[in-house]
Amino acid sequence: MHSVKAKIGDREIVLETGKLAKQADGSVVVRFGDTQLLVTACSAKEKKEGLDFFPLTVDYIEKLYSAGRIPGSFFRREGRLTEKETLTSRFIDRPLRPLFPEGYQNETQIMANVISHDQENESDVHAITGASAALHISDIPWNGPIAGVRVGRIGGKLVANPTNKQRETCDLDILIAASRDAIVMVEGGAAEATEADMVEALMFGHASVQPLIAAQDELRKLVNKEKRKFEAPKPDMALKARVVELATAGVKAAYQKHDKMERYAALGVVKKEIVAQLCAEGAPFAKRDKEVKAALEDLKYDYMRGMILNDKIRIGARKFDEVRRITGEVGILPRTHGSALFTRGETQALVATTLGTAEDEQRVELLTGMTFKKFMLHYNFPPFSVGETKPLRSPGRREIGHGALAERALKAVLPEEAKFPYTIRIVSDILESNGSSSMASVCGGCLALMDAGVPIRAPVAGIAMGLIMEGERFAVLSDILGDEDHLGDMDFKVCGTAVGITSIQMDIKILGVNRAIMTQALDQARAGRLHILAEMQKALPTSRADISQYAPRITTLKIRPERIKDVIGPGGKVIKDIVARTGCSVNVEDDGTVSIASANQTQVDAAVKMIKGLTQDAEVGKIYLGTVRKIMEFGAFVEIFPGTDGLVHISDLAAERVKKVTDVLNEGDEVLVKCISVDRSGKIKLSRKEALGEQAEKKA
Repeated sequence: MHSVKAKIGDREIVLETGKLAKQADGSVVVRFGDTQLLVTACSAKEKKEGLDFFPLTVDYIEKLYSAGRIPGSFFRREGRLTEKETLTSRFIDRPLRPLFPEGYQNETQIMANVISHDQENESDVHAITGASAALHISDIPWNGPIAGVRVGRIGGKLVANPTNKQRETCDLDILIAASRDAIVMVEGGAAEATEADMVEALMFGHASVQPLIAAQDELRKLVNKEKRKFEAPKPDMALKARVVELATAGVKAAYQKHDKMERYAALGVVKKEIVAQLCAEGAPFAKRDKEVKAALEDLKYDYMRGMILNDKIRIGARKFDEVRRITGEVGILPRTHGSALFTRGETQALVATTLGTAEDEQRVELLTGMTFKKFMLHYNFPPFSVGETKPLRSPGRREIGHGALAERALKAVLPEEAKFPYTIRIVSDILESNGSSSMASVCGGCLALMDAGVPIRAPVAGIAMGLIMEGERFAVLSDILGDEDHLGDMDFKVCGTAVGITSIQMDIKILGVNRAIMTQALDQARAGRLHILAEMQKALPTSRADISQYAPRITTLKIRPERIKDVIGPGGKVIKDIVARTGCSVNVEDDGTVSIASANQTQVDAAVKMIKGLTQDAEVGKIYLGTVRKIMEFGAFVEIFPGTDGLVHISDLAAERVKKVTDVLNEGDEVLVKCISVDRSGKIKLSRKEALGEQAEKKA
């Protein structure tokens, strides 16, 4: 067994290999505190024929036994990946994929299993390092290593890999993957951080991973496994030259078209003609359709990048920092609680906000225990949005990732639960797509929240930045199109308010980006974001003063925790009766907060009255109209409000002497009584005599 250590801040991370999963091509155990992950890498020995992509699969799996928990599902075993596992799988995949050699098409699988969790140290970020180490020590061809770190900021100080408890107080929380020379992936959010602060955090993260990079190199030397020989397939230069000769004019003409569907149709015609001309029976490259199509893709790649770097022209004739035309509409769906239609160029999102009660919270099972989400954003990308026909499936990793990015961007500006106790769900349906649909979801989601009357702290907008880089030359592009994303080197999404950044995500296809490029991209993104916010304000400047008439009205009141039992009742009998009689949703928290919700205010008022009646305390000196519930020899028990009664002693029934209680009162009688004392145990002493006396004085 081999083991190496690296210090990140004042914490130690251990990488071990040679003990577990020895038949995998690469196997590493990552230890951080008592949190441990087993990460394996396997790759087929032969190329899978017929593929035009790299078949890489990455799965991050949280074994609940690692935290001493049994799954809460019916089957009591782990099922499909949770949202957190899916997002973490994406975190691992995104920085690893570009580092495999071009042309490598052997089926490859990375699996990161959490096998011990100490409830204090998060495991997701270490899965990136573990996956890199497993690939680095294996014989799989790969151009690593990289490492992952989470950067938090507490009280103005940057911290590497903060604990779960520390993260609760962080005003900046980002996950970074970096190589020895540059940052390769970013994901996270902040409480309106400035661009300068974000750059400092990114550079801090890059410096923090360097000991982990060195540790992986040391582990590789100890294992001393030789990499497989792999030679990328060499292109047929004659075929490539012929494609360039025949297709350049058509490609150039296609990229002059501003409309996406017209451009794609023109490129489709070029492809069809080139294949027919070069691959038909008896043609020079017969039955080599795939190679011809690949050469055409290379031509499109080279032409578009050259158009930007050499001619300084983008598709659509936009400037590098120019944002496409924006329109926004709100309130377009009459029966939703809030809705918006946001259009930027050829990207369009229909977004709806729904307000719910505590009963609508999402229950989430994590290694740290059960938790509840009061804010959800769900992103849908139907095939018609890009003019395609595909069978509908459950949301994929891309949809979940885009939804999480937009959710994080908007969550930062939501009101406190005490001021707005609603469960909020946003659904973004993409109706058209040509780049930046997740950022359209942020902008549309913000407008839909405002249309629903959610008192957000400030409007939020998002913009996607791109990069074209050849050697030392580069161009940073604002509000990228699908082509600029597909053929470019970077997809850098930045969301925030006019004050600062709330969410950030970066993926690159090159070896990394440096501080200068990062700074320019963030500054350019800020200018674009401010422009978009100004356009959004034309649709709706501020949140509506009130929520929709169709949304539930939530009223909260506070009762003493010891009175919760009076509202619940034995077996929930009392609260069920309140719900049945008023039609309201009633939720009681452990701290005594009671939330009553209904779209009908009259019903809410009725439920509030009933709960106040059940939980109010008797006030000494106050007169009540009560009901006689029980007659005893020594007096009568009178209910002064629901669930609360007191004793009227026989001596306090009247001014004159009373021989029998029933001479004055009978069960069911309504009687005026005055509260004369409440002892420490809560027993209430009442007096009919004093109540009658006060009434007589008032009349006199």
